[in-house]
Amino acid sequence: MSRIEHICLLGFGEVGQTLAADFQAAGITQLTAFDVLFKNPASACTRAAVEAKVRVANSAVEAVATADLVVSAVTAAQDVAAAHSVVGAMKPEAYFLDVNSVSPSVKTQAAALIDGSGARYVEAAIMSPINPKRIGSPMLFGGRHAATFLPRAQALGFSGAQVFSDQIGRASAAKMCRSVMIKGMEALLTESLLSARHYGVESTVIDSLRNLFPGADWSTLARYMISRSLIHGKRRAEEMREVAQTVTEAGLQPHMSAACAERQDWAASFRDAASIEELDEMLDAVLARAKAEKP
Repeated sequence: MSRIEHICLLGFGEVGQTLAADFQAAGITQLTAFDVLFKNPASACTRAAVEAKVRVANSAVEAVATADLVVSAVTAAQDVAAAHSVVGAMKPEAYFLDVNSVSPSVKTQAAALIDGSGARYVEAAIMSPINPKRIGSPMLFGGRHAATFLPRAQALGFSGAQVFSDQIGRASAAKMCRSVMIKGMEALLTESLLSARHYGVESTVIDSLRNLFPGADWSTLARYMISRSLIHGKRRAEEMREVAQTVTEAGLQPHMSAACAERQDWAASFRDAASIEELDEMLDAVLARAKAEKP
């Protein structure tokens, strides 16, 4: 395969929608998507696909049938299921790019399914939020097909991608270990500043962070990180369960990662508060609801 002309997106959430727009900007005109939520014509991702002028497939098998590249951007819990759903349906030697945030062992399972079917599996770990760099975000590619896929990926706009390892799982291990810190900070800031706001000491806590970690605008950073948990808490909780599995596979007890998954899951219940621009007001809105709903 010399050139990628037809791309399929499995999953049409934030990452899928971002990549679709960037593929179109790169000149890809054959773009197909499948998402289990397409069954509901009124769902947000169905409307997004229609607005993006992406061909909406009725099944994963139909979506991948003629694709040169399949990008799997589903939720963490569906990674292996997504790979399994297209086994035997992909063109021989078509690439399957798995950008999902899952443990190394899950990537290994997905790779075995895809490579065993005659297609070419490439592990990908996105090492930053998908915005603002979008398709140019830093990514680590892994697996025995990563090196041959890289120049094709760069031609599509994956300017931040690099081959990390020919061994499946190493790129995801780096991503998962990073998430212990990043998603952990979101959970810690949420718990810390909500409690601090209850006691009226949030400004003192933020000032102490500025003293300990100078250079960062901690009010802005805290508001951003907490809002990400409110908006994406369900997805982040799934990822942190994969992180916990990664830590377990390293022979350690995932105390912090497991607790982070619980806090992220909890935060998702307060999504509406994420639209509030001021940190104090956002904290107040979450606290008011949390106390009202407490048994």
